[in-house]
Amino acid sequence: MAGNSQRRNRRTSNKKGAQVGSGGKRRRSLEGKGPTPPASARKGHVKNRIANAKSKQADSRRPAPRRGGAKGTAELVVGRNPVVEALREGVPATTLYVQQFIDNDERVREALRLANELGLNLLEAPRAELDRMTNGLNHQGLVAQIPPYEYAHPEDLSAAAFDDGEDPLIVALDGVTDPRNLGAVVRSVSAFGGHGVVVPERRAAGMTAGAWKTSAGTAARTPVARATNLTRALESYQKAGLTVVGLAADGDVELQDLEVLDGPVVIVVGSEGKGLSRLVGETCDLRVRIPMPGGAESLNAGVAAGVVLWEAARRRG
Repeated sequence: MAGNSQRRNRRTSNKKGAQVGSGGKRRRSLEGKGPTPPASARKGHVKNRIANAKSKQADSRRPAPRRGGAKGTAELVVGRNPVVEALREGVPATTLYVQQFIDNDERVREALRLANELGLNLLEAPRAELDRMTNGLNHQGLVAQIPPYEYAHPEDLSAAAFDDGEDPLIVALDGVTDPRNLGAVVRSVSAFGGHGVVVPERRAAGMTAGAWKTSAGTAARTPVARATNLTRALESYQKAGLTVVGLAADGDVELQDLEVLDGPVVIVVGSEGKGLSRLVGETCDLRVRIPMPGGAESLNAGVAAGVVLWEAARRRG
């Protein structure tokens, strides 16, 4: 009999329309989905594949972005004396790790005081964690973390000087691998009104904690640029109107006779042992020697750059 069936889900009504619990699914299925997109925007369509191929070809022809603002790697300063000295000299640490239950002495107290004054993050860590971070070095319970240094692009140094209405005074280092020499050069550039330092990307010193420390904080206001190819960077400077002067023991011009120092100039300093590399030496417009009546064969990069920068500052008044 109708209405008396024992079968489950048997329809007992002829009423049409949305059923209870459908959530309006049938109504939404009748709604429009908007205009049909063009063939070039429909995934899988032949015109879409052609448009994607053209886009990839355009990207491959587009020049590579200028490598400015490249960053180095984070660095750790390990040990009580190195950490305290780094914080004293304004090395831009961000975090100070302190071992749990550390023996409190004068160096630890000074490190904590400096960290608070500089606004560093203070984190307490077990000795096993510090051992892991430092690869087993003798950290003595103190580890400071320095963020990656953000390098400028070589062209930024000359552009900033010209924008300020000044003749660029830049130092480029060729094959200098000691971070302390780099820090000393940065300090001299800052002291004598230079506009920055250029270092090669490979086989050269970078802005490590040692370089920061030797710069005595001047690295915070004197930019350091990193060049993928130093020879090309020097050629770019020449096209911009700068004279490239290389320091060499067998140079044709003595420093006191170098008249170009009062104009836009790049001073190239080589390593103490090998001097300028062949390609860099051939790129220089002039090769200058520093008179050394005392008989020394050479000067380290930091001292040599300081001498020439002093002469440039004297000529520029």
